[in-house]
This record gives sequence, structure tokens and C-alpha cells, in this order.
Amino acid sequence: MTISLADERTEVRKDLRGLVKQVCDRYPDSYWRELEETHSYPEAFVAALTETGCLGALVPEEYGGLGLGLGDATVILETINANGGNGAAAHAQLYTMGSLLRHGSEEQKQRYLPSIAAGELRLQAFGITEPTAGTDTTRLRTTAVRTDGGYVVNGQKVFISRVQHSDLMLLLARTTPLDQVTRKSDGLSLFLIDLREIEGFEARPLRTMVNHETNEVFFNDAFIPASSLIGEEGRGFRYVLDGMNAERILVASECIGDGRWFVERAAKYGTERVVFDRPIAQNQGIQFPIASSHVHVEAADLMRWRAADLFDAHQPCGAEANMAKMLAADASWEAANAAIQTHGGYGFAVEYDIERKFRETRLFQVAPISTNLILSYISEHVLKMPRSF
Repeated sequence: MTISLADERTEVRKDLRGLVKQVCDRYPDSYWRELEETHSYPEAFVAALTETGCLGALVPEEYGGLGLGLGDATVILETINANGGNGAAAHAQLYTMGSLLRHGSEEQKQRYLPSIAAGELRLQAFGITEPTAGTDTTRLRTTAVRTDGGYVVNGQKVFISRVQHSDLMLLLARTTPLDQVTRKSDGLSLFLIDLREIEGFEARPLRTMVNHETNEVFFNDAFIPASSLIGEEGRGFRYVLDGMNAERILVASECIGDGRWFVERAAKYGTERVVFDRPIAQNQGIQFPIASSHVHVEAADLMRWRAADLFDAHQPCGAEANMAKMLAADASWEAANAAIQTHGGYGFAVEYDIERKFRETRLFQVAPISTNLILSYISEHVLKMPRSF
């Protein structure tokens, strides 16, 4: 009989849930509400989470981290969102490990990982998305041109979250022009850059529907040392796939946390809210959407664990990671709609927090990859239908 890693790791994950919940209890709904009003980064919450060692969860023990698997890390983010918080404030330090741990040099690991694990350095920024390329990563225009001792970087990135609260950034840039490569995915290189030392770099905040501290960033003849290169030049696209699969699985766990939060809030409110001398949750028109949301959240959770198990076993998991993200995003959005419908007008009132979480979970239909592109991926790579784009 095959035993899931989720079963084998039950005690570890139970402890993680308890630890993260203790932190979340110190930062209730009112904390996140106030941040919304001032469009501020949850600095205190992230610092408290860092102190627990959770943001070094994936760093191997020999570098001072917890040495946990991706499945364990998903519990951290799920628990944050299930308790009304927003795991996106810190999740990049978990999903960036996929690229760094599997493809970074020993020198890079020795230099950065102990400080990341200790909370002295933050790796919270991933520089891939560009205004003109979007999800067509192979057409990004940011270049890194070889020069004495390193590379000169020029270009623009967009929707780069947490960059002003990060010391390090993973950057994907083109080192060989697109018209000089055999395959579009060739000629892209991945770099680990120190934002504290770089010149010719500018970040401009973007005001968005959700409080994600996201930015446009510009590189203007910015020099980065040769030691910044992760792995081999020109193979960066392959390296970021590990980070992207990890990101999809981690985001799926955030959606599952959101979904459970919405279901719990809706069921509680529906039970307590009395109209026409009876709790509104006594009506099946209220019950069924909440119950359906619960079913779909729990089903998505199973795919999350399937994808995480494969990732931790170093097995191909592109399809499972994408399906987990899509199923979980759909389930959380369904639960969000059920919750806001159950609350009626109060669902739109800031003090109930439904509208905040409603906006936050809507993002996952679009990012880190849109639902339509997941369906295109499954159609082509899993079902072997003709490429649609």
C-alpha cells in the first residue's frame, strides 16, 4: 500500500499548524484591516513569523534551517490564510527555494542560506513578469550582458511583490538574444542578486486591488557580479520551473486556507443570523452553497497533497501542481461567493473582513498563472491535443 507523505508527516504538520496559529492569534482581523487602510506591509507579522523559523522551513538543517519538505511548508501558508491573514506577505521565501536549493552552487548556499534561515536576510522577490511579455516568459526583454567580472542588466519588470522588503531577488533575464537560440526557452539565465549592493535599480510601487506591496522595477545599466549566476548560463528557464511548480502548490495551500476561512465564517454567520424568526442557515438555499464549497475545498486539498508529495520526491509534477492551483483557486472563489452571499449587505462591510478576503482570493484566478493557461497546459501536455497558441 502506498502511504502519502502527508500521512507520514502528520505530527510535524500538526506542530506547524499550532505554531503558526499562535502567531496568527497575535495578529487578528483588526491588524490586517488597519494595514488595508494605510496600504502597509505586515512588517510585524512577518517578523514574528520569521522568529519561529517558519520562513526557513525549506532551508536544509546543515545551513541552519528546519529542513522540511514543500508539503510541510504548505501547512504554514494554509494556516495563515485559514486564520484570516495573508500568506502572500511571506510566501516567496518558500517558493524561491525550489530554484536555489536544486540549482544554486554550494558557494551561494553557504553564503546566503544560513542568514536566510536565521532571519537576517530576506529572499522575498522573484523578478520574472514583464509588461510586454506577461506569461509568455520566453519573450521577456530584460537582458544581462556579459562584461568584466559579471553582467550588466537592463530592462523592466512588473508586479514584483515585496521587493522593498527583500534583501535578495531571483532574477530571470535573457543572456542570449531570442533570434540566436534554437528553442525559445534557451538563452534565459537565472541570477540571485543582492538588492542592497546593486546600483542602477529602481522600484516604483503599484496601487492594486489587494494589499500586496507590488512594484514595477527598472534596471538601468545595473552591474551584478558573475557569482550571481545560478547554475549554467542559458538554462535559467528550466531552473525557474522548479520555483514555479513550488509556487503553484504553495498558492494552492493558501487558497485552501482561504476556502476553509470562508466556509467557517459563512456557516457561523448563517447559524447565528436570525431572519423571519429562524436562523438563515436553516434554509437549504443558504446551506447548500456553503456545503458545496466545503466539498470542493476538501477535494482540492487532496490534489494539493498529491502535487506536494511528487515535488518532495523529486518526481515530475507540472500537471499536478497546475491542477492543484486551479482546483484550489476555483474552490476558494466559490467559497468566497457563498460567504459574501450569506452575509448579504454585511459581506461588503469592512468590519466583517469578508470583502478583504474576497478580493485577496480573487487574485488566484489570475496569478501566479491564469486559469486559462492552466487549461491550455493540461490540454497540450497531458491530453496531447494541438497547441492552441
